[in-house]
Amino acid sequence: MARRISGRSHGDPRGADTRARVKDDYRPSRDEVLRYIAENPDRSGKREIAKAFALRGEDRIWLKDLLRDLQDEGLLTKERKRLTRAGALPHVAVLDIVGRDADGVLLANPSEYTGPGSPPVIAIRMSRGTTGPVPGIGDRVLAKTFPTEDPTGPAYTGRVMKIFEKRSEAVLGIFRVLKDGSFRIEPVERRQPELIVDKEFQNGAKNGDLVEVEPARASRYGLPRAKVLAVLGSLTSEKAVSMIAIHAHDIPHVFPADVIAEAGAAKPAALAGREDWRDLPLVTIDPADAKDHDDAVFAMPDTDGKNPGGVVVTVAIADVAAYVRYGTPLDREALKRGNSVYFPDRVVPMLPERISNDLCSLREGEDRPAIAVRMTFSAEGRKLKHSFHRIMMKSAAKLAYPQAQAAIDGAPDKKTRPILDSVLKPLWDAYAVLKRGRDARQPLELELPERKILLKPDGTVDRVIVPERLDAHKLIEEFMIQANVAAAETLEGKKESLVYRIHDAPSLAKQESLREFLATLSLSLARGAQMRPSQFNGILERVRGADNEALVNEVVLRSQSQAEYSPKNIGHFGLNLKRYAHFTSPIRRYADLIVHRGLIAALGLGPGGLTQPEADRLEEVAALISATERRAMAAERDTVDRLIAAYLAERINDTFDARISGVTKAGLFVQLPQYGADGFIPVSSLNGDYYIYDETARSLFGERTGKGYQLADRVEVRLLEVAPMAGAMRFEMLTDPKPLPGSRRSFHKAKGRARASQSRFGPRGRRR
Repeated sequence: MARRISGRSHGDPRGADTRARVKDDYRPSRDEVLRYIAENPDRSGKREIAKAFALRGEDRIWLKDLLRDLQDEGLLTKERKRLTRAGALPHVAVLDIVGRDADGVLLANPSEYTGPGSPPVIAIRMSRGTTGPVPGIGDRVLAKTFPTEDPTGPAYTGRVMKIFEKRSEAVLGIFRVLKDGSFRIEPVERRQPELIVDKEFQNGAKNGDLVEVEPARASRYGLPRAKVLAVLGSLTSEKAVSMIAIHAHDIPHVFPADVIAEAGAAKPAALAGREDWRDLPLVTIDPADAKDHDDAVFAMPDTDGKNPGGVVVTVAIADVAAYVRYGTPLDREALKRGNSVYFPDRVVPMLPERISNDLCSLREGEDRPAIAVRMTFSAEGRKLKHSFHRIMMKSAAKLAYPQAQAAIDGAPDKKTRPILDSVLKPLWDAYAVLKRGRDARQPLELELPERKILLKPDGTVDRVIVPERLDAHKLIEEFMIQANVAAAETLEGKKESLVYRIHDAPSLAKQESLREFLATLSLSLARGAQMRPSQFNGILERVRGADNEALVNEVVLRSQSQAEYSPKNIGHFGLNLKRYAHFTSPIRRYADLIVHRGLIAALGLGPGGLTQPEADRLEEVAALISATERRAMAAERDTVDRLIAAYLAERINDTFDARISGVTKAGLFVQLPQYGADGFIPVSSLNGDYYIYDETARSLFGERTGKGYQLADRVEVRLLEVAPMAGAMRFEMLTDPKPLPGSRRSFHKAKGRARASQSRFGPRGRRR
């Protein structure tokens, strides 16, 4: 109970700081603190809570201890430097409407929920006078959520902001004609069953077609039936595998006629109202197969005698805002897509080719509009000042990463030789300066090799490579990071609305899980509310070159939060930056286009700036583009899985070197490092013992022997089964289990026993 001396009202604590304090020793109860946090998610930092309850001096120390206790008990979690009730929903969330209550009120669950227990129930409230589409059962919506105080009813109410495009009950599959003339639908999802199609429901589908089908209600005996709704394409054509992901994830890939018409009517931007920088030898450095170029760079020593050893770096970015104005068909379609999606066999662009590959692409030797930032750095790599300019530029050279690197390494070609001393060497000198600043900043240093799939002309896999990471890549990356920081600083300084790129520190629960794991390796991670990337770097440095290096890197990676977009800044933990916004890729990311518009408006750079209606929608837009980014990542992963599975389908019974990439009660996920592909080993197939799942050690160990398998172990496996279109592979373990330090043979025998896999391949289970 709260200790009350006299005279204090039980009213809303948000106004407590304006009331006279009768006694200085008033302290709120635990329930009052928890209720305040639930009701005020936007004002739930420690300072704001203390202010709400008018706590000062020692009372603030008491509050800090109370909040820590509530976090340790699992009643509170810390997100974005604010406290929330454990499992609490964000103020804006994507919801799935699942039913109605007895009064007919729509009920929803969050589409993604990682909190404790079951997902909360949200009652959808419709405002009076609502116009436009009305949500119904089965719809996915974007909604503002508000916690309730009714212990017997839904935990939240929700107000719908947007209804996502409706999806039917249709599923995707491959139409197959069997030898007896009957029809089957081969699944393209791992848990999807095979389906029968009767001849009257064939709808023109041919063998090998990717089709959309509507499953019928399953009968008691035999496979369920389905009817073909639409033929989407043939798997015998190129780019068929990515088409599966495009349809499975509802990725818009055909531009509407009005969007194509608007793009086609666009005229090249004029010089009027821009600074003429066409004589500055800016160059583009991109992958060799890049079709659009949205950034160009230049650097030179700082001639100011007050900044010895300093450099001036210029980054110019395609001025997409000159062509894509808020509210137009082009803009609406770009927001709907959110970002370009990159598959091994195709790109689904955010903007039509006329814009992305022509008018906005910084082509060599052609006039192009851009927004440039000129940044001055000290010899230590500290940014001293910067300025933004709306310009007309002309790229002096289109270079590929290996080409630019080869020139610096002493092997210039006919294109790089003339600009080696005047352009390329100053760029590398500037990178050396910026690298000093990066090293001092100590961002999270996780070196994760990226694999690239090379395809044959028919769209099948030729080989999988790991491209060498060159200084040329790191140079462009650091230049872009600094340009993004400058954009965020300018907009924040001008009090202009923007969408930040935010990355929260690991949650307390993930920190504790990581701490428990490291303890099994005799490694320690300091406790404290303010984690720093350098603390993780210290752990990684301690295991560098050790047998468990890959294991520790994997677990540290999985402890990190997911980056997203938000109009509210919490900083970027991974980069160790206080403010960060995406500015450098407006051709392929809508977030960057918003930042460009904000800079144009804030600095008075002409037409195409951020409008007030757009600024008012930034919370909604940030949630949408965060969702489209996750959608793109999932589609890209699924396509890679399918391509690799098809590539290995003819290698049944072959053995492979693998690494354990996931451990669950159901079994082990293994990755083939050569291909970057995953498969599953059911626990029921592990011979010689009864295996128990140890969540802390990320391992399965034998109850009798204590030997087992742990995350990141290198093992030998045999490929037993492949479902190419589902991207699924099942393996057999060939490596004997190893002794595991600290394995607990008793491990709660009644609770912790592993169960045999319930399906051919088990759950997907891997974290990306």
